[in-house]
Amino acid sequence: MRLVPSPAAQEAPPMTLADPTLSAPSPTRLFEKYSPVTGASMGQFPIADSEAVEGAVARARAAFPGWRDTPLAVRLEAINRGRDVLLEQAETYARKIADDTGKPIIEALMFELAVVPMFLDHYLKRAPKLLTRRKVSTPMALLGKTGYIEHFPRGVIGIIAPWNFPFQLSVLPVISALIGGNTAVLKPSEVTPIAGEVVADFFRRMGLPPGVVEVVAGDGSTGAALCRANVDMLFFTGSVATGRRVAAAAAEKPIPCELELGGKDVFIVCADANLERAAEAVVFGSMANCGQACVSVERALVVDSVHDRFVELVKRKLARIKVGGPDEQAEMGPMTFAKQLQTVERHVEAARQAGAKVLTGGQRLDRAGLFYPPTLLTDVRPDMDIYREETFGPVLPVIRVRDEEEAVRLANASEFGLVGSVWTQDLDKGMRIASRLESGQVMINDVFSSVGHPGLPFGGVRSSGLGRYHGDEGLLTFMNPRAILVDRGKADYDPIWYPYTDKLASAFEVFRGVAGKKLGSVIRGFLGLRKASIDGHK
Repeated sequence: MRLVPSPAAQEAPPMTLADPTLSAPSPTRLFEKYSPVTGASMGQFPIADSEAVEGAVARARAAFPGWRDTPLAVRLEAINRGRDVLLEQAETYARKIADDTGKPIIEALMFELAVVPMFLDHYLKRAPKLLTRRKVSTPMALLGKTGYIEHFPRGVIGIIAPWNFPFQLSVLPVISALIGGNTAVLKPSEVTPIAGEVVADFFRRMGLPPGVVEVVAGDGSTGAALCRANVDMLFFTGSVATGRRVAAAAAEKPIPCELELGGKDVFIVCADANLERAAEAVVFGSMANCGQACVSVERALVVDSVHDRFVELVKRKLARIKVGGPDEQAEMGPMTFAKQLQTVERHVEAARQAGAKVLTGGQRLDRAGLFYPPTLLTDVRPDMDIYREETFGPVLPVIRVRDEEEAVRLANASEFGLVGSVWTQDLDKGMRIASRLESGQVMINDVFSSVGHPGLPFGGVRSSGLGRYHGDEGLLTFMNPRAILVDRGKADYDPIWYPYTDKLASAFEVFRGVAGKKLGSVIRGFLGLRKASIDGHK
């Protein structure tokens, strides 16, 4: 069987702002989108109601058996067509994402689009091995039997995506689910509805069979409807508060859920760090995407002996960052979400009032849009909101610590545990510290890169989330494991079955052999059990 796109899919018209998503929402409710760059209206967008969501899930349910039964090689061939779509549409997509989010076009291209073919390459290589039935070792006590593990798809996956990386964080979970034979219903964020249309256009141009991917546009009510709908798993990326509600909805059914939530990521600078590299990295790691990333650096823990020198370097490098809109050739755009900007302002002002020093930035820029400058804080204490809570903006708090021991202690004394980094020229020491950090990912002398490594699982501990995606785990999270035990079935009965008469001595022989790892005793015990069984069946 070969899946080929329909002529309509092959000749899809250029995407316009008014293009519908894959699943037509109810036209009765609309919301307005405002530009984060200019503050001007970018149009009104529809909200899918419960009926529209249920229809999308029903279509995905109807498409599931056919997609599940399509050979893996054919599914991979169909999914790999996304590479051609990206090559053809890269500039159009990048500009639309940049307009919607305010981020520089280069960030839309590199952080949103370029990662998709990287992950496609990885999964095209790994999926055939991961999704193939494999034999497992069988203990001595089960002589004559063989165990296998295989995986089968969960079914219809409900995916709720965030606004900070609206293309990447929509597309990658959907692709991971599709590879295993699942179908998907995706709800993009209402904060970035134009990027949601880009995602819908991307899947439409891939020419997948009808119902394999459904996209429902809307607001929080649409996401809530998807959580209530007849899906087999929920995959959510977003805030801790909403993640808890998603988990509660999944628990009511119950169905599995995966939560990719927030972080308060640490950046530990040891006394022997390459300070020049560390300063460059912390500026990028805290300011890229205007600091709106769960992997953004939100706490720099710097050993006392290098603290002042490090802060001076960072201050100088922050001053070089040009802030502006996508058409201004800027390195940092505005914030994307007005409500998040309010959180940033609240955190910085509360820290200032509590005694923190604001060395750069610290106030919203006096221009249209949601612009906030790169902001550097020192004298930050653990009792401040900006130290404890996720800020999710272009703010870098620096905390002076006595030594690396104090840095590790403070790093782990957090509600979150997503990503951390360690900066030292002693790589053995770096590995020792990395292994003590209670977080899902740790980098040594690097930032951001681990989340873009297709072979590494991504996810957090505590309030940073539940489950893992990316890497092998990123495919298997959407799969049910199935255990298969095979006996050749030649004998009419197993020696351990009824009757138990005259079997106790032989059972003890089997036990001693298994516990003592003595194959001879196991075999003698089984021969005794077999003889007793034969006698008992006469």
